[in-house]
Amino acid sequence: MTAPVPAAILDDLERCRVQRRTLAILIAGQIVSGLGVGAAFSMGALLVAAVTGSEAWSGMAATMNTLGAAVFAIPLAMLARRRGRRVSLTTGALFAALGALAVTVAAALDSPALLLPSMAVMGIGSALNFQSRFAATDLATEATRGRDLSLVVWSTTLGAVIGPNLAEPSDALGIALGLPALSGGFVIAAAAQLAGALLYAIALRPDPLLLALGPHRVVPAGPERRAARGLAILRANPTARSAVLAVALGHAVMVALMGMTPIHLMGHGGSLSIVGITISLHVAGMFGLSPVFGILTDKIGGRAVILGGQAMLAAAMLIAAVGAESNALVAVALTLLGLGWSASNVAGSTLVSGAVPTAQRPAVQGTSDLLMNLAGATGGALAGLILAGIGFSGLALVLLVPVVIVTADQLRRRR
Repeated sequence: MTAPVPAAILDDLERCRVQRRTLAILIAGQIVSGLGVGAAFSMGALLVAAVTGSEAWSGMAATMNTLGAAVFAIPLAMLARRRGRRVSLTTGALFAALGALAVTVAAALDSPALLLPSMAVMGIGSALNFQSRFAATDLATEATRGRDLSLVVWSTTLGAVIGPNLAEPSDALGIALGLPALSGGFVIAAAAQLAGALLYAIALRPDPLLLALGPHRVVPAGPERRAARGLAILRANPTARSAVLAVALGHAVMVALMGMTPIHLMGHGGSLSIVGITISLHVAGMFGLSPVFGILTDKIGGRAVILGGQAMLAAAMLIAAVGAESNALVAVALTLLGLGWSASNVAGSTLVSGAVPTAQRPAVQGTSDLLMNLAGATGGALAGLILAGIGFSGLALVLLVPVVIVTADQLRRRR
């Protein structure tokens, strides 16, 4: 007779089964939503410049998107803490779809006052994409946390790389629907987010976060609740705090340079196709090698991977500064920018998740995304002004400052 399998082993087997299913659903959702985000990414700055009539406002596209992601980061994290990842991700995708539709209405009305807030609401799509990577760690083991997180980050590659190359076809679609030029990509973004919402609502069962929390599912109250807030945890946890700094400043550098690249290229005779190819290479860098960075994080540690990411960011800034007049060198710089962001984000996010207990993770993860997106919004807002003042080369050199700050912090922590 075969001996019965111990209950503990059955629990572990069930946990692995649910984790595999969760990863498959998150990957599918990222592919779908990445298609919409990629289609809108390359058009946002151009649409803002067209509606406002000023390139100085073009940076507000990335700014409002990241500001919206920042505003919604903690509410989505707290919703996940109370109701689970399924409800949180579904709600976020629905709001992102509404934001994308509102952008098309604002473009039709030629209204900057409606366009910018609509882009902020659409930014919740970025917030839920970032939360998806943390959802991959809810049931992951310590040995596979970086790999599982990076697989979800990687899955955005397909949609996000194809998306920018839909700039011209989506523009034609928008015009065929009677919409203004440059707004068609947002119709695709709305449809993609609605598809993602349907997927999460139907398929993300059982909920990975609620399963991981187990007996800790009850939200703490009083002093215990205040102690569980993200900023309080970060103040008491130097490992998590250093990781959040790397994630936030790396995101600020990425948003600032990437957001201004379409304006720079178009101003130097580039076509929408050139813009699409350049942004596609950048997005491929952001997501394509993320599993490599995840596995390296598990094997050699997050700090080493973050330092490697900062080296790539520094190289990107120097190439952009020297080769600003060359479309090919700008494309190389944007590719390195994506790779440096990917290494810093994957390693930093993995360190954030591993540095705190499961019950504290939603609060810390939400705070990390809040600070990351606030940094990105600041970078995007300042980038337009810097570009107008000292050009693309000057912007790249200024962005070396946050890279130096993160590198010094990581070297200090390593010692």
